[in-house]
Amino acid sequence: METSAADPGKEPSSQDAYRQFGFGPNYKWYVVGMLWCISFFNYADRQAIFSVFPLLGHELDLSEVQKGLLGSSFAWVYGLFAPFAGHIVDRVPRKKAILFGLHAWSVICMLTALARNLPTLLFFRAAEGLGETFYYPASVSMISDYHGSRTRSRALGFHQTSVYLGTIGGGFFAGLIGQYYGWRWSFIVFGGLGIILGFVLSRLLLEPQRSSAQRLPLLRIISITARTPIVMLLMLAFLCANFVAMVLLSWMPSFLVDKFELSLSMAGLAATAYAQLASMVGAPLGGWLADRLRARTRAGRVIVQAVGVLGGAPFVFLCGQTQSVVWLGVALTAWGFCKGLYDANIFASVFDVIHPEARGTMAGFMNMVGWLGGGASAPLVIGLIARSYGLSLAISSAALVYLLAAAFLLAACILFVRTPGELPEAQNAAEQAK
Repeated sequence: METSAADPGKEPSSQDAYRQFGFGPNYKWYVVGMLWCISFFNYADRQAIFSVFPLLGHELDLSEVQKGLLGSSFAWVYGLFAPFAGHIVDRVPRKKAILFGLHAWSVICMLTALARNLPTLLFFRAAEGLGETFYYPASVSMISDYHGSRTRSRALGFHQTSVYLGTIGGGFFAGLIGQYYGWRWSFIVFGGLGIILGFVLSRLLLEPQRSSAQRLPLLRIISITARTPIVMLLMLAFLCANFVAMVLLSWMPSFLVDKFELSLSMAGLAATAYAQLASMVGAPLGGWLADRLRARTRAGRVIVQAVGVLGGAPFVFLCGQTQSVVWLGVALTAWGFCKGLYDANIFASVFDVIHPEARGTMAGFMNMVGWLGGGASAPLVIGLIARSYGLSLAISSAALVYLLAAAFLLAACILFVRTPGELPEAQNAAEQAK
């Protein structure tokens, strides 16, 4: 599957890798495991700042809106450059893009400790978004070349669990380190560990042969996307789902500190652990269900996504309205499980519609729409609503956005069923062979 190792300047073949590192024929699952570790730090680094919001607010005298800007600045840059990063990923070895991104955002994460005012913090958050924007287009493209349609959702679903543990780790340990040693040490520790991981995986991670040697121009990919209603609906659904996710991830730690008077470390843990651990159950299950349903109907993966957002909407509402810590934990857990069902198929569903030579670019466009439209706006919008109506109502209002996502996904299901064939027959046969 990989390029020949006869040329010392090329990546070794999978057979050479098995002999060198003792891997068996299941190397494609080892790849998912290695990318899982990188994705863990991808999310731990970006989540860390939310758990130290109270410390930042006290030290730098930040308002709620200014805190929201810190969350939004990352998402603006991350989303704005995502299509360009994805297009680059389709033209360079993905291994190099992944490791470059890991080292870049880890160094920037460490440099964040030097910030002494809001403009400097905004700069480093934006720069970290630029570094991290290469990872997801490259990783999901690589996984999809190792895994065909029979195992793709399961592979991507397992990879997705790293997002949840990374969010928990970033939320809890940043709060814990900040509570005892100050917020700056949180960024130094996470960034340093990411740099070490990059050096460890530089020899173990191998570049697979791409499913297609053809490279589509960026403008043609944009044109094809604009003429494919299913892709547009999936993007809009991702925008809405990402908005809701960012509402709870960015504001829940402060909500727990202010409303329930939890400590900084416990608020960081509770705000992430319930939902993310439940998502770790929901994502693999969602991947398994989607692979099974996809064998029966083209809309199989999207059906699982629609169930996820519809089921999660009432629990998002409950998160903001409950007066009980116990019921808040129940609501976060149920929402997290439903979120996992959706998350496992974010990219797998759109990869059922597009050609493999455009996977990196399409993942970039998905991230652009999801993060510019949803992730970038959510922290600031909720900050503005909270200033006028309170944080409880602001969080609960995100349930309406989930219902809108469900409408987009149900429309996509109908189009999937009515569309005679999304991929060329030769590609379908190649996918089934994996």
